[in-house]
Amino acid sequence: MTTDTTDETIRYTADVVLLAADHVLLIERGWDPYEGCWALPGGHVDAGETSVIAAARELEEEAGIAVPVADLRQVGAFDAPGRDPRGRYVSVAYTATLPAPVAPTAGTDATAARWWPLDALPDLAFDHTDILAAAAALT
Repeated sequence: MTTDTTDETIRYTADVVLLAADHVLLIERGWDPYEGCWALPGGHVDAGETSVIAAARELEEEAGIAVPVADLRQVGAFDAPGRDPRGRYVSVAYTATLPAPVAPTAGTDATAARWWPLDALPDLAFDHTDILAAAAALT
């Protein structure tokens, strides 16, 4: 094992895989990195928040859909170096399933929000394809 003495700032984020009727909710990113690309709703965990609280907040801010924290199930932590071009990001991902799609409303850093069929997904930003696959394995 090699020891690296380089200081590294680690940022803490949360993502949500919201499913309904064989669809997943995605947002179109409004700025770099990956401006104009589709991604899972998510973002930074604010001071004083847990990752699950941040996940519910980011989902509502970016897509206008409120899901109770109790309905979010942890998928796992995603921490591979290089998963985000801005630096080292560690994300805890959550999933929830709605009985039917709810109309989303894009907000904060999202220029659009929509439901995509699981069998016809666009290319996703970051490692969100891996997160989606991990969530699907839980269902």
